[in-house]
Parts: sequence; structure tokens; C-alpha cells
Amino acid sequence: MSAVDDAASLRERIEHADPQALPRVLAELHGLLVPGATSTFTVPTFEELRDVLAGAGFDVIALDDAGGGSPVQVTARRARTLPDFVAPRMRLLLCGLNPSLYSADAGVSFARPGNRFWPAALAAGIVSRPRDPVHALDHHHVGMTDTVKRATARADELSPEEYRAGVARVERLVRWLQPRVVCFVGMGGYRVAVDRRAVAGVQPEPFGGAPAYVMPNPSGINAHATPALLADHLRTAATLAGS
Repeated sequence: MSAVDDAASLRERIEHADPQALPRVLAELHGLLVPGATSTFTVPTFEELRDVLAGAGFDVIALDDAGGGSPVQVTARRARTLPDFVAPRMRLLLCGLNPSLYSADAGVSFARPGNRFWPAALAAGIVSRPRDPVHALDHHHVGMTDTVKRATARADELSPEEYRAGVARVERLVRWLQPRVVCFVGMGGYRVAVDRRAVAGVQPEPFGGAPAYVMPNPSGINAHATPALLADHLRTAATLAGS
């Protein structure tokens, strides 16, 4: 099957997808397109639609909403970012700060050489394949999103306003999909937008109705966060979710 046929098949699946299954299908469409490519597709209308499109890595160009619960025609541009890999009732939702340009181009979070996330996640037992968010979601019920979807060379290029808007989107996502636990991988955005005094570990207040855990950034420039320490944090976050 050609890429054109694949995209046509996906657009049909998108049109008939249950709203909570839509992020998973849109992630597939995102993977078929190059940054800057536009696509037009029809989706069911629901309250979280714009958040889902943003989380899937699409910038909306036009949204033709006829109202009354009718399907919506969307024309959107594929952004240079990563899509969310999420589904209803995940065991654990991992929320990074934002994709690096390197990761956005590689198509997987924490892709840069020297980043300790995937070795730590394997050591913690929350995934069984490195650099495979689809397998993590489908086989381990571990989802992945980002506080801010805009990809940058460094996280310090993000503004406080971007963090606050991103945290609000993630909170709505958590309330909608109801993961057992949400784990913020990197404390910077959480401190800016939620609690400036937050320290690593279980947070005193839930986030979007779910227990919240905050851990250090696994970037290679964060030398104090060893792979063993990061694995301990991921393991502890996962235990909050139970079996």
C-alpha cells in the first residue's frame, strides 16, 4: 500500500473514530506526513477536539463546524513536533517539558544521544522496548505527552506563558482520559505553572484528578540525575498506579 493509500485509509478511520481513540489515530497520520504538509479530514465533534488536534501535532488552518453535533471538517498543518501517544485509562501518563528539535525530527521523545530516559524506563520496567512509544502505550498502558508541544533546541527557550497554557491543556487531557498517575519528566514547567516550590516525588495535590509525580529531567546536561536515580523515580511513579 502506498503512502497516499495509507493516508486515505487513516482519514477514513479518523472520521469514524471514537473521540477518545482519536489521538491514537491522529498520531499515525502525523507520522505519515512531513513537517509543513497540510491534510484535510473529517472528525467527530466533541469538547476536547482542539486540544486533541494540538496534542497530535497539528496547527489548525480551518475548522468547519456546522454545529448541532455534526462532524467537523479540519484542515491542518503537520507541525515539527511530536504527537501525543495517549489513550483512555492509561496506567501512567508521562509528560515531558517539550520536544527537542532532534526528537521531533527522530519521531520519538528523549531521542538525543546521552538522554537517559529510555535506559531508565527499561530499568524501571515500565517499558520493554526502547524508543517505541506505540509499544509502550499498546502493551504497557504508558502514554506520552509534552507540557508544551512547540519543539525547541533547548527547553529554556520556552516562555512562562507557554508553560501555563501547556499545563492547562495537559490538565484537561488528564481529566478527559483519566490516567491512574501523571508523571512530569522534568520539573521546570511544573514549577513555573503549578507549584514553584515543587520538589521531586509525589505532589501534595492531584493534577486533573490524578495523583501527580514530578521527577528530574533525564537530559544529558542534567549530570546530577543518574540513570539509576531516574529509574527509581519512574519505578516509584508507576507503583502509585498499582498493578
